Amino acid sequence: MKMKFFLVASMVLFCILGISEGGSLRKNFYKKSCPQAEQIVKNITQQHVFSRPELPAKLLRMHFHDCFVRFENKPKWEVLTGRRDGTVSNSNEVLLNLPAPFHNLTTLRQIFASKKLTLHDLVVLSGAHTIGIGHCNLFSNRLFNFTGKGDQDPSLNPTYANFLKTKCQSLSDTTTTVEMDPNSSKKFDNDYYSILLQNKGLFISDATLLTTKQSRNIANELVSQKTFFTEFAQSMERMGAIEVLTGSNGEIRRTCSVVN
Repeated sequence: MKMKFFLVASMVLFCILGISEGGSLRKNFYKKSCPQAEQIVKNITQQHVFSRPELPAKLLRMHFHDCFVRFENKPKWEVLTGRRDGTVSNSNEVLLNLPAPFHNLTTLRQIFASKKLTLHDLVVLSGAHTIGIGHCNLFSNRLFNFTGKGDQDPSLNPTYANFLKTKCQSLSDTTTTVEMDPNSSKKFDNDYYSILLQNKGLFISDATLLTTKQSRNIANELVSQKTFFTEFAQSMERMGAIEVLTGSNGEIRRTCSVVN
């Protein structure tokens, strides 16, 4: 499996390293230099997603890079290609720029605003928590020590809290995982908002979306799957345009994790 991914990556990289054309992000950026690039990546990725259903949640995190995959019967959006890699790679910058599961609404809004994204984008993109899992240590304080007095988060649905305590039995548990969207964590749908409005959001960053009238109203609107899919696609397109490097800026890395 790893070898197949390596061969595909090498094939695509061989094609695109020769790109000399500049310009901004656009559809079919690799049409001349590597016309099969998008189809190759799409086909291989879908094969692996079929056998590893946890992959879509991880792939969503990769959207800041050129991603070609569209999943059937799920929200679809046109991903413009041509994004180049940065010439600086600093792991310390990651936590400073990414929203954390313990952030409140004020902090989340500041982070999103710094990337020119709105409160609406924040609530919509949080819907990605409809797939994937969360580690106990990222939310167990809500169960056992919310204010430092051995108490439980009063905003958390009591029945759901009791269920979580059967999975995560201490603050020190760093290995156990639970579904972020109970009984629906492998299906990309609008169920996240239904459970959120029942006060069953897993993280503080989920629960905080209900703390203002404006953000709660947005969550209510997204209970409609059609609305959610439409809005999610639009917000993903906006997120994909954050701080783009194109043309002669940046580079195409020969090894993704290392600057050339």
